[in-house]
Amino acid sequence: MNITGIIIAVAVVGGIGLFIGLFLGIAAIKFKVEVDEKEEAIAGVLPGNNCGGCGYAGCANLAAAIAKGEAPVNACPVGGDPVGAKVAEIMGVDAGESRKMVAFVKCNGTCEMTTSQYEYSGVRDCKLVGFVPDGGPKSCNYGCLGYGNCVKVCPFDAIHIENGIAVVDKEKCKACGKCIAECPKHLIELIPYDAKHVVQCSSADKGPVTMKACQTGCIGCGLCVKACPVGAVTVENFHAHIDQDKCTGCGACKEKCPKKIIV
Repeated sequence: MNITGIIIAVAVVGGIGLFIGLFLGIAAIKFKVEVDEKEEAIAGVLPGNNCGGCGYAGCANLAAAIAKGEAPVNACPVGGDPVGAKVAEIMGVDAGESRKMVAFVKCNGTCEMTTSQYEYSGVRDCKLVGFVPDGGPKSCNYGCLGYGNCVKVCPFDAIHIENGIAVVDKEKCKACGKCIAECPKHLIELIPYDAKHVVQCSSADKGPVTMKACQTGCIGCGLCVKACPVGAVTVENFHAHIDQDKCTGCGACKEKCPKKIIV
């Protein structure tokens, strides 16, 4: 083999490698993306669940928003106050106090309390059942269908179907909001973890119609409104609602409710 040819080949390959290395080095400097150190630090303390409960697509997006001052330091519902305190330290601000929230299913229409209009044997999917007659077999058109769409999307195993309705384990719930977005009946809402009383019904039917469909449904009688000494209870669309910011937990509404739907 010609030694000159070998030397030339090595020189050419080496020259090409040197050129590529220089090109990549210059390109890295020219197109370098400046990384916010605070953003990286915040992303490092966030839980990484990417649940979307904060209103952003994922933890990285939330970290970027906090670093830019577009989101509060305690915006992560999964991390709660401990993570909020760490993020606040990174940002050099006061974390403030946040109220722990949990998901709550506004329906007590268990198998014993409600009736069925017909026998359903189709796909067990809450959204698809909405297209069958009367929005499902349950007599109450506002009640939980019990097919578990909310269960499937919960990343924390905090919600299960019990006796025909969805029930939230408040100790496991992180208030990410996925079950709220998934429920086609809009039966789930966030309430304070320490809420004393809640109305476990969402029916917007008049009292006589509700009583035919569910033994325990709210009939909108207004006795709870009259009993509340602080004006925390209102009746809209024929069912009661409790303002948790006003409620003192006295229990007067619960005692007066004839259907025992305030729990």
